[in-house]
Amino acid sequence: MTSASKTATAALLDLDGTLVDTNYQHAIAWYRAFHDHGIVLPIWHLHRHIGMGGDQFVAAVAGEDAERDVGDEVREDHSRHFHELIGEVELMPDARRLVRVLHDRGTPVVLASSAGKEDLEHFRSMLDVDDLLAGATSSADVEAAKPEPDIICAALEKVPDAGRSVMIGDSTWDCEAARRAGIASVALLTGGFSKQELREAGAAAVFASISELLDGLDRTPLA
Repeated sequence: MTSASKTATAALLDLDGTLVDTNYQHAIAWYRAFHDHGIVLPIWHLHRHIGMGGDQFVAAVAGEDAERDVGDEVREDHSRHFHELIGEVELMPDARRLVRVLHDRGTPVVLASSAGKEDLEHFRSMLDVDDLLAGATSSADVEAAKPEPDIICAALEKVPDAGRSVMIGDSTWDCEAARRAGIASVALLTGGFSKQELREAGAAAVFASISELLDGLDRTPLA
């Protein structure tokens, strides 16, 4: 093992809303899932919580009673409705290029996602960069999803020799999870959160898009 591999800065990349453009499909899927159970919630309110793990989502948007009464059923229905929309999902512009550039800079890359295994495999197939990855996580790797730090900790286990790590995400939940795990975060506006919100959640730098991030990599903790 080289000294470079022991001191490299690893990049932990969120998937939904960061590398794949899924946030609004998720919001619609959650709306339909709640609607199936007679719970009507504003889609804007659901969108504000996209990026939070499904294990916490129902209570956060609909309350503890809804979680107790229909939480598991709503999560199952969300998955079903999302899979009905998954064919409409596209990669974010420059998603592949981001992974390639980081890899070529000597930065180990981990997909730090809490997506289900089926969704993870689908999006990994779309990205087609498995040969450039140091690893990936899924919901099976954690007990609690973002904003809890579990997914960050699971991703860090994929790069045990990295000197430090930086989370790249699109939501306040990504930044909060990184902060709780004790690592820096860089955020994109692609999830629909404002620059101020992302900064307040802990982002060291915020960019409008992956393209802008690539242009400004040397102004981030990934430098």
